[in-house]
Amino acid sequence: MSEILQAIASRRATKHFDPKYQITDADLTAILEAARYAPTAFNIQNYRFLVVRNPEQRRRIRAAAWDQPQVEEGSALIIMCADIKAWEKDPARYWKDAPEAVREGYVGMIRSYYEGREQVQRDEGFRSCGLAAYALMMAASAYGLQTCPMDGFDFVRVGEIINLPSDHEIVMFVALGREASSPRPRGGVLPLDALVQYDSFA
Repeated sequence: MSEILQAIASRRATKHFDPKYQITDADLTAILEAARYAPTAFNIQNYRFLVVRNPEQRRRIRAAAWDQPQVEEGSALIIMCADIKAWEKDPARYWKDAPEAVREGYVGMIRSYYEGREQVQRDEGFRSCGLAAYALMMAASAYGLQTCPMDGFDFVRVGEIINLPSDHEIVMFVALGREASSPRPRGGVLPLDALVQYDSFA
């Protein structure tokens, strides 16, 4: 328990990664495997992880991301995308291991909840990607790596670079690797009573 709490408390956005460090395929796969257990509504698993490895592709993305160095210097760059239409793509597969009656029940609920509700589809995709991104960051921490969640980039241009499908939306980047230098001291954390209310907002 203490390791989990320590990872949460110590996580910082790394701005400068060691460009010489290369994550192994096995470690990266293990981190992605852990992240795919992040929760989603109706278990539709509507997050997509685009792992960008090609150096030239990373260079183009950096140019569309305000020249932020972590895009290229991180050992891995993962673009978190929401599959907005995941709900209608063979929804029975999300419950393939459940009894048939349970599976069919969920397929019906998925369709009735999402069909015709474009804003709900988008909102759910973004929520799912946020949860998966944090799971990814915690999994990276378990491997002794640091991360940087990012949204400082031209979403339209990056979508063009990566050939984003029309039914997907980019949510954020997660760069990960070994930090080259320690982050600056934390700017400040609000006290708990500034963040927590009980039962209603007075």
